[in-house]
Amino acid sequence: MTQNVRVALFIDADNSPSRKIDDIIAELAALGVVSIRRAYGNWRSPRLESWVNVLHENAIQPIQQFDLVKGKNATDMAMAIDAMDVLHSKPVEVFCLVSSDCDFTPLVTRLRAEGKQVIGFGERKSPEPYVNACSRFVFLDDLPDAVVIQPLRPAGGEGICEPQSVAPACRRSGKELKGDSRLMNLLRNAVAFAADDEGWAHLSVVGSRIGNQASFDARNYGYARLVDLFAAIDLFEIKRVGNHPQVRYKRRAQG
Repeated sequence: MTQNVRVALFIDADNSPSRKIDDIIAELAALGVVSIRRAYGNWRSPRLESWVNVLHENAIQPIQQFDLVKGKNATDMAMAIDAMDVLHSKPVEVFCLVSSDCDFTPLVTRLRAEGKQVIGFGERKSPEPYVNACSRFVFLDDLPDAVVIQPLRPAGGEGICEPQSVAPACRRSGKELKGDSRLMNLLRNAVAFAADDEGWAHLSVVGSRIGNQASFDARNYGYARLVDLFAAIDLFEIKRVGNHPQVRYKRRAQG
């Protein structure tokens, strides 16, 4: 992506931690221009006091939604309506939804059906259907409090150009990665799809294949880049041709 990409940010303040807003803004700023920034909630509620303190310094527009029924709020519906309005009236390429609520799954699938990228931010409690529906999902629990953002490096092999940041603390070991059958099938199939006659696949093509198939971010497994994730699994070998990494499944090489 380039810095000309336009990003719309929609925050479900009722279901998101305000302490991570700087990390979220930094992530999106590396993707493009965050031209729309809105946060939804009942701002009269003491629960949102921490959000009130960060709205102005991050140029986020608060959208008031009263709790019409005790125990329920209208935030989800308001966010969905506004996102659809932006979809049809504004030139936005990337939508960002900050929430851990699975009620946004239909909105995500609709936005993606319209050819938009949807970046999700939420906590580990986020339901799997919602996580998988997004183009990419970043778990806020794994983001360090002080994330170091560097320029985008598409040569790292990721299907979607991502900001390069320090890896989160909870890094999975190679053994744990190999025990994740869903992850391993995803990686093996992507490598097989992009492999040449000798089994080598350009990591950039592998990353694109993974991004088209599932919501994926190597940092959710504790690794800053996709190439680092592959390197941690001894079932794959890696070589570089110039500045471009390639990967091969060892069993294919032995065969």
